[in-house]
Amino acid sequence: MNPQAEALNTIIQEKSSQVFDLLSKRGKEIFFPKKGILGQTAEAKGTKINATIGAAIEDDGSPMRLESIASKINMDPSLVFPYAPSFGRPDLRAKWKSMIYDKNPSLAGVELSLPVVTNALTHGISMAGYMFLDAGDEVIVPDLFWGNYNLTLANAYGATLVKFNTFKNNNFDLDAFEAKLNEGGIGKKVVILNFPNNPSGYTPTEAEQNSIVEIVKAAAEKGNKIITITDDAYFGLVYEEGIAQESIFTPLSQLHENVLAIKIDGATKEDYVWGFRVGFMTYAVKDGDAELYGALEAKTAGAIRGNISNSANISQSLLLEAFNSADYAEQKAAKYDIMKTRYDAVKDALKENKYEQYFTAIPYNSGYFMCVKLADGLNGEEVRKVLIEKYSIGLISLGNVLRVAYSAVAADNVKELFEGIYGACKDCS
Repeated sequence: MNPQAEALNTIIQEKSSQVFDLLSKRGKEIFFPKKGILGQTAEAKGTKINATIGAAIEDDGSPMRLESIASKINMDPSLVFPYAPSFGRPDLRAKWKSMIYDKNPSLAGVELSLPVVTNALTHGISMAGYMFLDAGDEVIVPDLFWGNYNLTLANAYGATLVKFNTFKNNNFDLDAFEAKLNEGGIGKKVVILNFPNNPSGYTPTEAEQNSIVEIVKAAAEKGNKIITITDDAYFGLVYEEGIAQESIFTPLSQLHENVLAIKIDGATKEDYVWGFRVGFMTYAVKDGDAELYGALEAKTAGAIRGNISNSANISQSLLLEAFNSADYAEQKAAKYDIMKTRYDAVKDALKENKYEQYFTAIPYNSGYFMCVKLADGLNGEEVRKVLIEKYSIGLISLGNVLRVAYSAVAADNVKELFEGIYGACKDCS
């Protein structure tokens, strides 16, 4: 094992043997290289003639660039063309950390890691797999889950996704979650909590969130060592009263020494910049400190360097400019209002009693999506194809469930959308 990895492992073991035990074989062996090319480049910073950097420089010292590209970007070239650090831009990392506290006031006084920048949330999930999953490890997910977990965790790292029933009596199925978490005896447990959920568009009520946290705590008190990965892709888009407003990462962050909370979030959906590919990975554990978090950040940055090198500088720079803009909050609120209007249009459309003959809504209250469950005898794929061919409506079929991305539908078109689903179901019945 590389001595730099051993040094990081020693810090983690001394600070939290539980966290060390949760690391995968890859996670134990990875490190961020402070020697070699990166170390020599760092030592050469500020020299008159610096021939260490693997990038081209103009004679005036600015980044070399094509005018056909640079002319389209109204930013300082130094914020656009050079590499960003594998950890992410330090200024953006600090800003996002402060925003996590702003969005989750109950975190006041809680020490978190400095977020590490990932190439959006898919990459963040993948890096969590790199750091903490060995082949054969189980990952607990609801039976309504984002299908990309299969590629990022199962196909890539050999993990097995084990599912629990998501809903019972139109509520989050706490009993199913508790049973699955405690299945198989005491040991390492990995859980993904994705709220608002993709595909259902559901966020637990405040009472349900408290119960989920208590179930995790009870399992930790039995001796289980638990990783909770909170996939917060749609964070902040909650449309009903009584629904948890803060990320479940907040109560998990200081829950128990045996619980490592990993928050994976980003600007993709929160700030409507899907193509920017900027996400963040933040760690928290009870009594965690800067030294422990620094070691985890270094390992994560090492995994990123060995995977994609770093996330795009221009995307990070543009986001930081936006976050510091005086108009940012107002603009974001305006987009939230549009999303809320579309959500309300869905609720209003589904008051139509005739729809119940062919489909019913699965619980939803937040995010980008909602789902309808088809009546017995209807085939989701068949209905989906009829919707395209006859009604010019596109949806996602998940077995006998259809996912509706109302985030992409103008409020004025929502009624036509559900009338089309009704018609297609009638055609297929």
